Amino acid sequence: MFTLVKLYEFPNNIHSLLELGMSIAFFVLRENLIIMNMNMLAMFFGGGGGFMGYFIFVIPTIILAMWAQSKVSSAYNEYVRVPSRGGITGAEAAAAVMRNAGINDVKIVQVRGHLTDHYDPIGKKLALSQENYRGTSLAALGVAAHEAGHAVQHKVGYAALKARMALVPITNISTRVLPIVMIGSFFLIGGALSVTLLKLGILCYVVLTVFQLITLPVEFDASARAKKELVSLGILGSDEMVGVNKTLNAAALTYVAAFVSSLSYLLYLLSMFGGRND
Repeated sequence: MFTLVKLYEFPNNIHSLLELGMSIAFFVLRENLIIMNMNMLAMFFGGGGGFMGYFIFVIPTIILAMWAQSKVSSAYNEYVRVPSRGGITGAEAAAAVMRNAGINDVKIVQVRGHLTDHYDPIGKKLALSQENYRGTSLAALGVAAHEAGHAVQHKVGYAALKARMALVPITNISTRVLPIVMIGSFFLIGGALSVTLLKLGILCYVVLTVFQLITLPVEFDASARAKKELVSLGILGSDEMVGVNKTLNAAALTYVAAFVSSLSYLLYLLSMFGGRND
């Protein structure tokens, strides 16, 4: 996946790794606002999380997210300037990967925006941003083949992808509930409603953490399929795969960062809940 996925909203289409990387900073900022407000609840509970827990669980995830975003931006920007020897475009590469898997009913379309590439399993469309649709760079071919890898997963019924798609509705609900938790923490300090808010926040983060966990094998597998097909189909030489590997591997770090962030926030809220004074 190579669109910069909005971590706070998970549409039914399969977004790309790079999009996630570009939006991860916003996600971390928003989640930290929520956590800071939940911290206010902990102070009234006499909770065990507190600001020390915040620095233990949350601060490291901010550093990880910033590092992951830097890595993916750096890798893509470097290899989008390196043309492939074969001169094949990203759209042609994606078509070749899908054709080799016997996929003939997925339309490849060009979409606006920077790194807005994604595979839509509902509409049977593989969308590539202009720089990757028409581009012949190593980065463009890696991104396009990665998205085609999602189409192959869909065709063969890859279990992790099916599980992730099934979780999209409840994940979207959870991401929409979290702002309510944030706002409510300002006005409902103390009492039963505060406990309810904390429990609701924990439940939302359980859903988000499970979603991010399932996302990992989906993305890793799509990249593995892309790397294999680019070489086996003769689209790229083995020496050219260095650029593809660096681009896809850096992009994968954004999903690792997203999972670690969700898990850290969940552990922090659990420490607050477990240490409160009833």
